[in-house]
Amino acid sequence: MIEKQLRELGIELPAAPRPVASYVPSVEAGSLLFISGQLPFRDGALLHVGKVPAQVSVEAAQEAARQCVFNALAVARDHLTTLDRVARVVRLSGYVASSPDFYQHPAVINGASDLLEAIFGASGKHSRIAVGVASLPLNAPVELDLILLIKNAA
Repeated sequence: MIEKQLRELGIELPAAPRPVASYVPSVEAGSLLFISGQLPFRDGALLHVGKVPAQVSVEAAQEAARQCVFNALAVARDHLTTLDRVARVVRLSGYVASSPDFYQHPAVINGASDLLEAIFGASGKHSRIAVGVASLPLNAPVELDLILLIKNAA
């Protein structure tokens, strides 16, 4: 059902990104799948770099947040074989590298939240945190991680 929804939305997920440090991309624990922090990589390069809004506009940061979701779902698909095993999105943690006087972190992370709802419908509504930070790895403007409830957990 989710795989069909992706096709209907014209979304083709990238290959699952490989870790850039000492961690694994995902961990299954009971009925939960924890997806490690994802940066906005597209075709092997960061989509945008810098702080929001000094070097990256809110709109571009929202696009980066959406790319993080695509990468996170690619990791989930790689782990589960199919996204049809996802019962719901439980939690999204979003981090925005921002200038000290920027306070619209939720607006940036809405790019990810709205996409998850478009893909998963009501099951895409999730708990969330949107936090501003001084910096992120590789000067990325956004990083996010996901916790997914999975069907037929091992």
